[in-house]
Amino acid sequence: MIVRRSVLGLVAGAVALSASGAMAQDWKAKYPEIVFGKIPDENASGTTDRYGPFMDFLSKEIGTKVTLRIAQDYAAVIEGQRAGQIQIGYYGPASYARATMVGAKIEPVAIEVNEDGTKGYYSVFYVKKDSPYQKIEDLKGKNLGLVDPNSTSGNNVPRFSLNKMGIDPETFFSKVVYTGSHENAVIALGQGTVDVAANWWNDENESMLKRMERKGMAKYDDYRIIFKSEQIVNSPIAVMSDLPADLKKKIADAILAFPIKEPEAFKKMTDGKQRPWQPVTHDAYKPVVELNKFVDELRKKKS
Repeated sequence: MIVRRSVLGLVAGAVALSASGAMAQDWKAKYPEIVFGKIPDENASGTTDRYGPFMDFLSKEIGTKVTLRIAQDYAAVIEGQRAGQIQIGYYGPASYARATMVGAKIEPVAIEVNEDGTKGYYSVFYVKKDSPYQKIEDLKGKNLGLVDPNSTSGNNVPRFSLNKMGIDPETFFSKVVYTGSHENAVIALGQGTVDVAANWWNDENESMLKRMERKGMAKYDDYRIIFKSEQIVNSPIAVMSDLPADLKKKIADAILAFPIKEPEAFKKMTDGKQRPWQPVTHDAYKPVVELNKFVDELRKKKS
């Protein structure tokens, strides 16, 4: 009887392994390539350099090629995941929330964690250090630089904050300019195309402006912050919900393992300004969904 049970156990185990192997072969046939979509926040070459080792690691861990797609705008990542053409998306909070609002079947699997262990950042308004502007109200009739209609810190939170001040951007400012990326917003401010620019800011040690300073593209001390928002939940990485369960698990496990298994590559990718990603659920982004709805209502009232 003992021998018989052992044999039955071995047979059952073999069947389970065979089924698992068949499932893996099924999704590998359907997904010979996994596409990782990234919203634009810096120039394409900078993003490619930053994320190349991460794509190589994911390819190795998942067992199929993972290709980086740098989107031209936030909407491209949203539409790519909604259409099932981008299996993994690295979002800002508002663009992730927007994707879920327009029917993208996605779920977040990882959230950024700051150096100090917090999971949030801020939207700020920058002006040039030598400008006369001390507060937003000083900029009436000037040009405002925003990032993208689906940017959290570069559009939605700024518009929400301006509304609380009783300011309608389209009538208060001479011009509202969408620059396309956080990096471009700083460049537009530096060149004088805009007089004030919205951007993301973690703390004195990390922001897009600090990243640009490290790359020799800007000097942090050439700018001043004249407004800082309340804290915003950090950015998520999301996967398509209808991927095979074992593939989704492989992707999530690989993403969360990257900072642990490849600490130097993760440090280079994040400029050493982040702790390893942590698991997250959609619940963390429900307030951002509500923020998006608020901004949508503002637009409807003006149209």
